[in-house]
Amino acid sequence: MELSQLETFLAVAEERSFSRAAVRMHRTQPAISQVIRKLEASLGETLFDRAARDGSLTASGELLRDYAQRLLALRREASSALDELKSLERGRLQLAANEYTCMYLLPAIDEFRRQFPEVGISVHRMLASRIAEELSLRTFEIGVTSFRLDPEKFRTIAVYNDSLAFIVSPRHRLAKAARVSINDLGKENFIAHNVTSPLRRKVIEAFQRYRTPLNMGIDLPTIEAIKCFVAMGNGVALVPHLTIAHELDAGELVRVIVDELEFKRVLRLVHRRQATLSYAGRAFLRTVRDMAQKHGPPYYYHVERAG
Repeated sequence: MELSQLETFLAVAEERSFSRAAVRMHRTQPAISQVIRKLEASLGETLFDRAARDGSLTASGELLRDYAQRLLALRREASSALDELKSLERGRLQLAANEYTCMYLLPAIDEFRRQFPEVGISVHRMLASRIAEELSLRTFEIGVTSFRLDPEKFRTIAVYNDSLAFIVSPRHRLAKAARVSINDLGKENFIAHNVTSPLRRKVIEAFQRYRTPLNMGIDLPTIEAIKCFVAMGNGVALVPHLTIAHELDAGELVRVIVDELEFKRVLRLVHRRQATLSYAGRAFLRTVRDMAQKHGPPYYYHVERAG
């Protein structure tokens, strides 16, 4: 049973005539009759009362008409939904980021929602180390990382230049210093993030290289908690600059330059190299590209080569 057969069946039932149905469907009457005969043969039921001159339906025909109308209505609904998806009047964009990289997504999502308010957005929070696996499992469409994934499997787009920031409270003894040396930090109490990362290892190695003690007396689970604790005067910290813009503007935290710890970080959008992105996914990448062109550094848009 094909939808085209059901269309012909309903045309005959509604017109109550094979000939009028043929005119309506721009086909010949024998062609219409042949479609109905094939449909009846496939169902093993007679659908029209051939003895009646008004194209009356049999009991089986009456039953099928209801289902045929519902099936064709579903086809129209599906077609309409696909059109809406294509025109970004519906759909859901699935993204993934950790606590830090989510801060990059916020202005991009804000811009995207202004253009496409009907598209829903879900941001999955997860460890950056899991993003490659979850992308492969198709849990989400696009992830954000601060490192490059396997270029043979994933397409990466560099979108933001960030740096590591040394922060203190406005009342701290170093708050008035524009620049200090790593050797000046040997007696400071560092508030650390309890999630290990390549960047944390680089910091530890830097202190070792300059023969300076690194006192990480407190580990906290989120960057937000670290910022609050430093603002309260309980120590110092190294956090991504992206995460402290509000606190710096409000005077709640002070950034002090430490040349030996000026580590740069590149944030990247990443998706499976063989993936066919959804209409929403492609529109989001266009939004990110346009945002980079509009604002300039630290935002940019550079598709990294596989080789």
